[in-house]
Amino acid sequence: MKLGAFSISLNIKDIKASKQFYETLGFIQFAGDIEKNILTFNLGWDESANKVDPFDDVRTIQKHLKDNRLKLESEADENTSGPTSMVMYDPDGNTILIDQHV
Repeated sequence: MKLGAFSISLNIKDIKASKQFYETLGFIQFAGDIEKNILTFNLGWDESANKVDPFDDVRTIQKHLKDNRLKLESEADENTSGPTSMVMYDPDGNTILIDQHV
């Protein structure tokens, strides 16, 4: 998935469960060492840290998550276009907001 360029860092309980969860969201491990409980994911960057453009619409991302049986707390209206958002929780209960402004 192409969400634009940003990275995420969180305190977690089970690094392997979180790694699998965030990879399902479309994050690709960019750096870090799982043995040291540190992972860096940069969504919207390619493997060379170049910005991905264009990005996937939040509705496309939502469909991907639902196809992978991830539970959503709130959903974007799939019959619309433009700005919208969706909310879900990661395995540690952190709120994940995917917010599209265009």
